[in-house]
Amino acid sequence: MPIWLLGLLFAAFVFFTDDYIIAGVLPEIAADLAVSEAAAGQLVTVFSLTVALGAPVAAVVLARWPRRLLFGAALAIFAAANTAAALTPSFEVLMGVRVLAAAAAAMATPALFAAAASLAPAGRQGAYIGTVALGVTGSIAVGVPLGTWIGGLLDWRATFAVMAGAGCVALVWLAAALPEAEPSTPVPLRDQVRILTSGPVLLGLLANALTVTGSMMLLTYLAPFGAALAEVDTETRAVLFAASGFAGMLGIRLGGSAADRWGPDRTFAAGVGVFVAVMAVFTVMWPLRPVALWILGPLAVVWGGAAFWNSPAVQARLLHLAGPAGPQALAVNTSFTHVGVAVGGALGGVLLSTAGIGWLAPVSALLGLLALGAFRLAVPPRTRSEAPRGRPGPSRNAPNQP
Repeated sequence: MPIWLLGLLFAAFVFFTDDYIIAGVLPEIAADLAVSEAAAGQLVTVFSLTVALGAPVAAVVLARWPRRLLFGAALAIFAAANTAAALTPSFEVLMGVRVLAAAAAAMATPALFAAAASLAPAGRQGAYIGTVALGVTGSIAVGVPLGTWIGGLLDWRATFAVMAGAGCVALVWLAAALPEAEPSTPVPLRDQVRILTSGPVLLGLLANALTVTGSMMLLTYLAPFGAALAEVDTETRAVLFAASGFAGMLGIRLGGSAADRWGPDRTFAAGVGVFVAVMAVFTVMWPLRPVALWILGPLAVVWGGAAFWNSPAVQARLLHLAGPAGPQALAVNTSFTHVGVAVGGALGGVLLSTAGIGWLAPVSALLGLLALGAFRLAVPPRTRSEAPRGRPGPSRNAPNQP
């Protein structure tokens, strides 16, 4: 595995750990800065909204920047923001520097996947995207628990100091190891907008948002769902979260390899099919509760793997559909992912307070089926059969594939 690819993986791990890390030290931040935990939780909301709104803008504005300059600037801003977070005297200042850190993430995270795809050898694009995406699942399974442990051992400020140091390591790593891109003709803004607003690209983005919404709706409320379905206690809940996280790491890696071998469309269909099947089993088991933990545990692991399996396939398909505007499509996809996370939590909360928690699984299954339909509609059968596996080919929406 190339050292530069590991550098991209590490950078993704750093950015996404920083996104989720607040959850692990939220009570300590609230107590130290004299705000409520609800107010401290808005640090997560502001970060996600900044990335969702900023990623497409950054991708267009910074399209001409060399990738080393882009990653160097983003990681320098990121390290400075986290250093300021570790030294902040007030909640208001912390909120401001979290926006700055999120802006750095918006600059860099879509470009990490685009760089992996553009530098991948023929037939390995899905695997390379999946490798970088390991940083996303790794941040949940390893990064957040590690940051929480550091915050408990020292204090929450130490967690942000470590994140600043990790950003510096990623900066040096990519500056030393990442190959520079070959010169290319920038895509005019009008053409970018035309491609990104075309029907196939929008359907691909919608498919991603629907799958994320369905996955996050259950993940957000996994604790009460597990307690109601199988009387899961606090200790067992932690094991379920960890097992699902590591299953997600395996799923996203295997999903990348599958996208190269089967093509993104079959890979996505397989992942959504498994996800819907697990949700259907949860739905059938609901009237039979409480169910045994030995039944819930394996299902949670399979669900965790399936939930993250689809990411490389979605990104590979979007790169093919968007052609020369591929990096910008990945940036918009980042926004749709964050929207899916937000909608999943909100919709799950509505179901929890109205219809009941038992409706989470069937509604998640329905969202999965809708995502599969949108993904199939995004690519006409002829284009689907002609597109090469592992590397984006020409598309009717993107005739000048680089």
